[in-house]
Amino acid sequence: MEKRKKSAGIEKKQSRWGLIFVTPAVLFFSVFSFYPIINALIESFFDKRVLSNAPPKFVGFQNYTYIFDVSRYGNPMSFLNSLRATFVFTLGTFIPLLVCSLLFAVLVTSLRKAVYKKIFQIAFYTPAVLSSVVAAAIWLLIFDPRGLGNYWLNTLLRTPGVDYKWLMDSTMTQISTMIVYFWKYIGYFIILFITGLLSIPPVVYEAALIDGANRFQIFWRITLPLLKPTVVLVSIMSMLQCLKTFSTQYLFTQNGASLAPINVVTLNIYQTGIKLQRIGRASAMSIVLFLIMLFLTWLQFRGSKADETSY
Repeated sequence: MEKRKKSAGIEKKQSRWGLIFVTPAVLFFSVFSFYPIINALIESFFDKRVLSNAPPKFVGFQNYTYIFDVSRYGNPMSFLNSLRATFVFTLGTFIPLLVCSLLFAVLVTSLRKAVYKKIFQIAFYTPAVLSSVVAAAIWLLIFDPRGLGNYWLNTLLRTPGVDYKWLMDSTMTQISTMIVYFWKYIGYFIILFITGLLSIPPVVYEAALIDGANRFQIFWRITLPLLKPTVVLVSIMSMLQCLKTFSTQYLFTQNGASLAPINVVTLNIYQTGIKLQRIGRASAMSIVLFLIMLFLTWLQFRGSKADETSY
């Protein structure tokens, strides 16, 4: 009985200290995450202007019906156009990020010398240290008609003197924003995959080699299944990062790029809420984007059936 009382007392002390340490994080997220979400949900039902002294007017679901108005689809500021631009950007960036970061991580871990591994890890991860604004500014210089973008593409395709209009053509503008995000974030996800690969016991690979498995069979039958938790983590993080993209598209439009092809949801929220001062409509867009991100995250967890991995 005395041992049980002592163990119960220790558990109470541990739970008490755990609650003390968790409280600051809960307060932080409540102030900076939970409250803005709830406030945006409430404001999405009102017609509210930023600099107007008039009290907010309750309009119900009018903001939602307005942003989903199909007749406004041709307008560059249309929310449906922003959804299209966001999903095009996400698909064009998310899939290459996931596949290439996994392949590069496998290549880096397969190097024999540790020095080469560190050099490649630093080289890949360096762009991730830069802010999105700095990364976009660097690529704006590259995409200039006299920049390295045309030079590289002309050298590759043997088309000297051709201007590929990186910031003028609608398709090229979309590709340009995808390139910037791919270059900036691939190193971060490579490091995550390398961490996942190094957590797999070498004994598993040794047993497979003894059984006569080749490299492709080892990768497909052993590495990928055991790397499943990391794949789920990277896929969710990269997808959410693509859906939240803003700074690259904003800087590109400020430097002459067309708004319609790259007017993603976050940029439209900024244009509607700050420039047009329609906080109610911007809040409705924010709630819809939040629900989309929540649904896609749940879908990935559901599709992955993330159970515990056993070796």
